Amino acid sequence: MQDMKKLAQLLKQVEDQLVVCMRCGMCQSVCPVFAETGRESDVARGKLALLDGLLQEMFKDSTGVQERLSRCLLCGSCAANCPSGVKVLDIFIKARAVITNYVGLSPLKKIIFRKMLAQPELFDQLMEWGSRLQGIFIKPVDELLGTSCARFVSPLGDRHFSSLAPQPFHRAVPFLDTPAGASGLKAGLFMGCVIDKVFPRIGHAVLRTLEHHGVGVFIPREVGCCGIPALSSGDTETYNKLVRHNLKGLASQDLDVLITACATCTSTIKKLWPTLAEELSPPELEQVKTLAGKTMDISQFLVEKLGVKASGSGEGGEKPLITYHDPCHLKKSLGIAAQPRTVLQASPAYRFKEMKEADKCCGCGGSFNLQHYDLSSAIGKHKRDNIADSGASVVATSCPACMLQISDMLSQAGDRVEVKHAIEVYAESLDKK
Repeated sequence: MQDMKKLAQLLKQVEDQLVVCMRCGMCQSVCPVFAETGRESDVARGKLALLDGLLQEMFKDSTGVQERLSRCLLCGSCAANCPSGVKVLDIFIKARAVITNYVGLSPLKKIIFRKMLAQPELFDQLMEWGSRLQGIFIKPVDELLGTSCARFVSPLGDRHFSSLAPQPFHRAVPFLDTPAGASGLKAGLFMGCVIDKVFPRIGHAVLRTLEHHGVGVFIPREVGCCGIPALSSGDTETYNKLVRHNLKGLASQDLDVLITACATCTSTIKKLWPTLAEELSPPELEQVKTLAGKTMDISQFLVEKLGVKASGSGEGGEKPLITYHDPCHLKKSLGIAAQPRTVLQASPAYRFKEMKEADKCCGCGGSFNLQHYDLSSAIGKHKRDNIADSGASVVATSCPACMLQISDMLSQAGDRVEVKHAIEVYAESLDKK
């Protein structure tokens, strides 16, 4: 009875939000999936039309509805360009929750989300075992990009992927609580899974930067995934459990700001935690809203709170070119685009050059990349072409998931272009001072 009540509430929320859509088709011009397939069912308007009769469709063909809803990157391009202000991402996420509540999670997703991701200590341990054993199954293919491929026939196919780090960030820095320095500010640091387990160097770059600017840092002993992988698959149970787990580590601290270096984590904490963690108690929801209000991307924090400015010293001359890819969850969801560029141009080591379509989705989309790699890589190849055309020797971004996708595309093409996080570039300039 409780499950049916929850299902009815979710359906009502979806229906209430659908009425805003005028079916104008503006989303067609910006949807990266539609650009590849030309299928109306792959664009937001087509999915919204499907959801208009979700209750009937769900009973008639629940698997078909689930499949069509999964063919979405959740990049937010449609929402950012919608003249009616339709909250497309909220609708799709809630619709996925409706379908998942009705048909249930697949056995594999149950294991991944509820047995692993929802238990952060176990998840960390499994990933560390994976790091030790991965050499048996993978072989390096590009030293510059740090990519590898499968040694044997693998479900990962022909991907060139970034391997798990020998030591995750949380092992190197299991806990930190330093007082505010010259800045007078105390920051909480939310690392995120991909930085922790694949790119810990980004976490260390963040720490070097904050220490340089006299910012106190708090890193809790226990922190888990932000919850977006589970939420995007409709698993609200795991999502709510992870939000609660993270609250325990962060909400009790008197922080001026909560910093992340992951665009997806930033967007999830700032926008989705307050609106989609509906099973939280009123005090927990208040804590979530407080944290969301304090959450900032690292580049945004440097520019808006610490006054970092572009130096101009990298202009002209023979210095190597650097370009920038806008993560969808940073620019389209949060409107943050100028700040990372300012941070990059604060480094005197490079000349900055814009690539074409810098804010076009790279095609990763988290689980979309796993379920629809053919589409994901087709979209990613356009990004690779624009990076190559820029002539840059380094492409920077602000999202570790985008780094995975871009590294794959560049590695497969044999391009000699490094992939870095914007904060790595900034921290390297501090190291040379």
